Amino acid sequence: MEMSSRAEIDEGGSNNKGSMWDLDQKLDQSMDEEAGRLRNMYREKKFSALLLLRLAFQSLGVVYGDLGTSPLYVFYNTFPDGTDDPEDVIGALSLIIYSLTLVPLLKYVFIVCRANDNGQGGTFALYSLLCRHAKVKTIPNQHRTDEELTTYNRSTFHEQSFAAKTKQWLERHVSRRNALLILVLIGTCMMIGDGILTPAISVLSAARGIKLDHPNFSNDVVIVVAVVILVGLFSMQHYGTDRVSCLFAPIVLLWFLFIGGIGMFNIWKYDRSVLKAFSPVYMYRYLKSRGKTGWTSLGGVLLSITGTEALFADLSHFPVAAIQIAFTAVVFPCLLLAYSGQAAYLMKHTDHVVDAFYRSIPESIYWPVFIVATAAAVVASQATISATFSIIKQAHSHGCFPRVKVVHTSKNFLGQIYVPDINWILMVLCICVTAGFKNQSQIGNAYGTAVVIVMLVTTLLMVLIMILVWRCHWILVLVFTALSLAVECTYFSAILFKIGQGGWVPLVIAAAFLLVMYIWHYGTVKRYEFEMHSKVSMAWIVGLGPSLGLVRVPGIGLVYTELASGVPHIFSHFITNLPAIHSVVVFVCVKYLPVYTVPEEERFLVKRIGPQNFHMFRCVARYGYKDLHKKDEDFENKLFDNLFLFVRLESMMEGCSDSDEYSFYGQQTEQSRDALLQNNGNTTSSAVDLTISSVDSILPAKSPLHANSTVQSSGQGSSQMEADEVELLNSCRDAGVVHIMGNAIVRARRDSRIHKKIAVDYMYAFLRKICRENSVIFNVPHESLLNVGQILYV
Repeated sequence: MEMSSRAEIDEGGSNNKGSMWDLDQKLDQSMDEEAGRLRNMYREKKFSALLLLRLAFQSLGVVYGDLGTSPLYVFYNTFPDGTDDPEDVIGALSLIIYSLTLVPLLKYVFIVCRANDNGQGGTFALYSLLCRHAKVKTIPNQHRTDEELTTYNRSTFHEQSFAAKTKQWLERHVSRRNALLILVLIGTCMMIGDGILTPAISVLSAARGIKLDHPNFSNDVVIVVAVVILVGLFSMQHYGTDRVSCLFAPIVLLWFLFIGGIGMFNIWKYDRSVLKAFSPVYMYRYLKSRGKTGWTSLGGVLLSITGTEALFADLSHFPVAAIQIAFTAVVFPCLLLAYSGQAAYLMKHTDHVVDAFYRSIPESIYWPVFIVATAAAVVASQATISATFSIIKQAHSHGCFPRVKVVHTSKNFLGQIYVPDINWILMVLCICVTAGFKNQSQIGNAYGTAVVIVMLVTTLLMVLIMILVWRCHWILVLVFTALSLAVECTYFSAILFKIGQGGWVPLVIAAAFLLVMYIWHYGTVKRYEFEMHSKVSMAWIVGLGPSLGLVRVPGIGLVYTELASGVPHIFSHFITNLPAIHSVVVFVCVKYLPVYTVPEEERFLVKRIGPQNFHMFRCVARYGYKDLHKKDEDFENKLFDNLFLFVRLESMMEGCSDSDEYSFYGQQTEQSRDALLQNNGNTTSSAVDLTISSVDSILPAKSPLHANSTVQSSGQGSSQMEADEVELLNSCRDAGVVHIMGNAIVRARRDSRIHKKIAVDYMYAFLRKICRENSVIFNVPHESLLNVGQILYV
């Protein structure tokens, strides 16, 4: 730019001096602007770095509490019968070091955490990613407009690619989709078991410090103290963690500094030769010298990486970079120092393996460390319990868990929820495990079983993620799968030897939850299939005329249905048994999609059903698995705002319909939308699907030219019809709104097999009886509720 400007001045031949002065001023000004821009960029980078460090600090309290409290019980569970050979301690330490390196560091922090669904982690987040990239969802309620959501990210495949072939293989048979769902449910149920066992082993291990300082205390006293702490922990869940979460990160950071500092002190004081455990040779020597005993002791070594699966499940509130910084800068080095310090102490005191952690603490700081250890155990338990609540909510959103009460515990963070029913179930089971076993080693065996199965499920799901979502080369997929399964199957084989020593507990718990979740999902799918096959014919609706063969009384009837298209069977049951129907009928469908959230402005889709004088509409409210259907009147207000907006937009687009579901969703321009809002004084900012489908409408198909001419010739008539319909909607809303819900009883057909009759007639019926009703979930006032009973034979 400078060269071209000077050339122009030289060519001009006049006012060279003034022009040069102006040029210098412009150059100085541009240089100042560039310097200012660079300073702003530096400040933004500095601010981003500081924000990232702050988030990394906060992630310690939420993500790493479980992993950080593992040093309380690892060496005891590795050597439950004690050891008298210092070389065994070196070998066990070597196994712990490489387990921490391979699984939490390399696999989870740097690979699995990248497979998050817009920041959401856990088995159902991986399943949602797969549902968006392949048609593997077992409930067939997908619609093409769902793919237009801004949060509905997906990749396209080349037809001959390995990813496309894998996608076709998954979609080809229903059994494969069901197998994938069962795999996800197994991982989810094991995570629920983790939510029971983590508080039990963490709190019990921390409480053992009392017995060490007071040897005359019996083991029952330790159990009573642990049970009291657990009861207090679960009783405080309804307050939420928003008020005290600011203390979590400082507590866990202080804990890591304590165990890291004590580890360094013990290495310096007792035996520095433990550092040779960083050589993998000592792993081989350990397993070779101890034989089967050494192999089964891997179940104790496995506990050093417990909390890794919770690390991925608790990912939602922090970016991956913050998780990686916190682990590599604080968690990983402090854990290595802690385990090395305990090993150095055990080299000189092999008979102290039962209480290795507390005995290795210098006497002058024993009680401060005990207090921080107890607080860290509570924080670790809290993080796992909160993750369990989120998992239950995700399972319900995918139609895999009965309807339960979900309470918001924070006005600032939507993800912080409380599920009362699950909370008390977890508390009872946790107390039973703690008081029933009375043995930290058996609880550790149970804990290890749950953890390794969750890791195996995550590995199998990651294989599909790498193929379908990341589209990695098959060699990379093979390398990742081989390394992961080699490590995890080794631990799994060691855990099999301890099934009878407590390892059966998570299997029983997971089997019970798996049965409940699969039966509920099976009943939900069968009920949805019945609704799909029993939809009312539009020809029959049209044949009834605008009055639908009944008296149309003032008011609006909201008919709740699970169908996102067509007229549900409940409506025909309603109009054949009652003499009147409301002047305006709106079919409301609340649908959960395989996305983490649906933006508020894209929440509602509105369609018209039948001719305009029928005054029948459909409204589909879409939610993600992290969204919560709040108990307030705002939902009904937003529904009507979108209904009014639809009527006004429809008058502008009238005539533009065809038989292939022509949709204006997401296609209206901002100018037309702003003009409409200015003309009508409406401030609603929701996306409306102006769809007139072949199923929901009998309007004749028209070509674009015919449509344009129709709009021009009937503009004034359309405006009048719009005004009349808006006036009708307002008057009907003032007359009253009635919520019509189906109270269906699901029964298996008489020719069904015995296992189906047991599942549907007894188990599914029992779950529907004890779960919350839809009217409570939607906060429908009792005085405006109308239940329509019917029996569905599936």
